[in-house]
Amino acid sequence: MPNPPAADAPAEPRVQVLVVDDEADIRALLAYNLGKAGFDVLEAADGASALARAAEARPPVILLDLMLPDMSGTEVCQRLRASRRTADCYIIMVTARDEDADRLAGFEVGADDYVTKPFHVQELVLRARAGARRVAAPPPDEDLGQIRIGVLRIEQGSHRAFVGDEELQLTATEYRLLAWLAVHSGRLCSRGELLERVWELPPSLNTRTVDTHVKRLRQKLSLAADYVETVRGAGYRFRTAEEAEPR
Repeated sequence: MPNPPAADAPAEPRVQVLVVDDEADIRALLAYNLGKAGFDVLEAADGASALARAAEARPPVILLDLMLPDMSGTEVCQRLRASRRTADCYIIMVTARDEDADRLAGFEVGADDYVTKPFHVQELVLRARAGARRVAAPPPDEDLGQIRIGVLRIEQGSHRAFVGDEELQLTATEYRLLAWLAVHSGRLCSRGELLERVWELPPSLNTRTVDTHVKRLRQKLSLAADYVETVRGAGYRFRTAEEAEPR
């Protein structure tokens, strides 16, 4: 008697992504490619619609244009981060503006990544996948302990960082970047390594995301800003506890 056919394995759940752009052609292009990559795609053509759809669906990943007809993408990002329902989503700014000031403005209000138009669609899909993995990651181990380097204290279990007695207001990505550099203090961390370990992107990806995040992180580190040293042409190095001690 023939064996009954095996039951189909349950399909992996599709991850939602919200595409916010006032250009219908770009939304259609991204929706098609993200759909092929296994995402359920939601769309919004302006900031108000984006905020409403995000609050209702709580998508793990949001691709957000900087130039919208009713409000700026930075304002949308700021509102998303201020709401408990959307504070933890992974936000990728997608914009034609490529100035450092625009990147810093996006990261300052909580963007996790920044892609400029014209973009490679498959690269954007890669970034969306990396963001989805980050959001789905398990909560941190509460027994990881602390890292102390000079005036800097990092509490790994709660994902908090302090300079002296002042807590730093870091985004999730800024915290991951700081923690990786501090854990590996004293040695060179290349841009490729940081892309791979912090952003979960291919190390060969040509992007200024790392440099712009480091610049913003230095601003937030205040008295500890010079703990992050630039190794020209190679990457970054974080001071050791011995080097950070006042002389």
